[in-house]
Amino acid sequence: MKNIIRLIIITMIFLNSSCKSIKMVKTTNDMFLLKEKESEFINKPLKKLLKEIEPKIKTGVGNNEAGHFYFYFKFISLEERLKNLGKYDDKVSLFVYVKEPIDWVWDKRPKGNEQIWTKEDAKKYGNLIVTRIKVINQPK
Repeated sequence: MKNIIRLIIITMIFLNSSCKSIKMVKTTNDMFLLKEKESEFINKPLKKLLKEIEPKIKTGVGNNEAGHFYFYFKFISLEERLKNLGKYDDKVSLFVYVKEPIDWVWDKRPKGNEQIWTKEDAKKYGNLIVTRIKVINQPK
C-alpha cells in the first residue's frame, strides 16, 4: 500500500513538473525570438504573445497614431530610463501592433503611474488581435 501511494505521488510530481509551459522569451536577450517567430502570433490575441514573455513588462503604453494601433513595452522602469540605469540588454523595446483601436485613456490612468503595465491591462487588452511585432534596441 505504501509503495502504491509513493508511486502515485512520484507520478503526480513528475506530471506536474513536465506539464509546466516553457516560455519562449526567458530574458530580454531572447526578445528577438518574438520577431523571428512572429507568424505564431499574427492574427492571434495579444494574451498569447504576453504568455510567452517571462521578463516583467515594467512600462507599457497604448497608442493610436495615424491609423496604427500599437503597444510599446519596456522592461525597465521610467525612473531607470531617466537615470540611464539598468543593463543594456534590458533597454530593449517591444512594439506590438493590433487590428483595433486601443482604449487607452491617459486621464483614467493612476497619476504618476500612467505608463505602468499591470495585470489588469493585460486582461483588458488581451483579446486584441496582433498584426505585427517589432523589436528595437536588440541586445548585442
